Amino acid sequence: MKSVQEQLSVIKRGADEVLVESELVNKLERGLPLRIKAGFDPTAPDLHLGHTVLINKLRQLQELGHQVIFLIGDFTGMIGDPSGKSATRPPLTRDQVLENAETYKSQVFKILDPAKTEVAFNSSWMDQLTPSDFIRLASQYTVARMLERDDFSKRYSTNQPIAIHEFLYPLVQGYDSVALQADIELGGTDQKFNLLMGRELQRSYGQESQCIVTMPLLEGLDGVKKMSKSLGNYVGIQEAPGVMYSKLVSIPDVLMWRYFELLSFRDMAEIGEFQADVSRGANPRDIKIKLAEEIVARFHGEEVAATAHRSAGNRMKEGELPEDIPVIELRSPEGMPIASVLNRAGLVKNAAVARDLLASGGVRVDGQVVDRSFIFELGSTHVCQAGKKAYGRVSLEAE
Repeated sequence: MKSVQEQLSVIKRGADEVLVESELVNKLERGLPLRIKAGFDPTAPDLHLGHTVLINKLRQLQELGHQVIFLIGDFTGMIGDPSGKSATRPPLTRDQVLENAETYKSQVFKILDPAKTEVAFNSSWMDQLTPSDFIRLASQYTVARMLERDDFSKRYSTNQPIAIHEFLYPLVQGYDSVALQADIELGGTDQKFNLLMGRELQRSYGQESQCIVTMPLLEGLDGVKKMSKSLGNYVGIQEAPGVMYSKLVSIPDVLMWRYFELLSFRDMAEIGEFQADVSRGANPRDIKIKLAEEIVARFHGEEVAATAHRSAGNRMKEGELPEDIPVIELRSPEGMPIASVLNRAGLVKNAAVARDLLASGGVRVDGQVVDRSFIFELGSTHVCQAGKKAYGRVSLEAE
């Protein structure tokens, strides 16, 4: 294994917080493989690059020689994680959860080494708990402490309903750490309350408390809001190579270093050289191409990545977007048809031209041909192309 300081450097790369670092050092100094846990509720079938921030960190820890546990929350997925939610989430059925879980496994093993990854389902121990076990688990925490959690507190203060089963979610996630005897748990910054719950429950059940590593929520292609399919600012890991490529090449220059740190497996020293090259006058787009090719290769293979620019679905010469794509902000009380967006954004002369281009397949959104049925949702940002030369990074916000 690498030295403790070398391992700490890898663990802390891109991390928001490490708690408690002194305890982590003590664990690493033992020189034994640690049990590293990260849980994922299979609430949707497709992952995007924002989800892979945690998975990338798991791979880095895997390469350090530690035991990675990819925990699929098939039990918690039926509760619904209340983190950051202003309303109770509708529960999924077990069939929905299991179907999504299968697609998760096929996607994450494009990053993790399946031979070195322990896949666990939390239903395997949660289904075994008796009612008295659940009562003991629930007795470990008070309602007052639960209401200290920011999202619960906000909902309670504004008279928004909180279902009793939502209080079970952090308790179950914490108990997962007990069942797995985790040494470290990874999670997004929005999961800190749940991760700390694991530390407390492990102490209650006579175990050494896990350390926690929180990772930031990845900004989407707009560089502002977190990556989300509902906002349209995402890169799906199952998207076509050309689409992935064109989206990544079009990210704002200031965002590419964040993506390199959280999504690339290049050494930080090499990334530092890229930054130095840009400061000396190198074209930032050339550096973004390196990132795009690395990401496409991860999910589609090296050979496909080498030619991804040719299949980038935006009719750009050699897959290139113009160096200075205009940022266009529109406002509307509701979502808008793409024809209206193109017209209001000034990417076409008038609505009739927009309709003609849509009919002939001459309009692309994030690299994909769209027709008149495409609706530009409020809160979303997309790179739009009308014809061969009109481009714009268009965002639509509520009036």
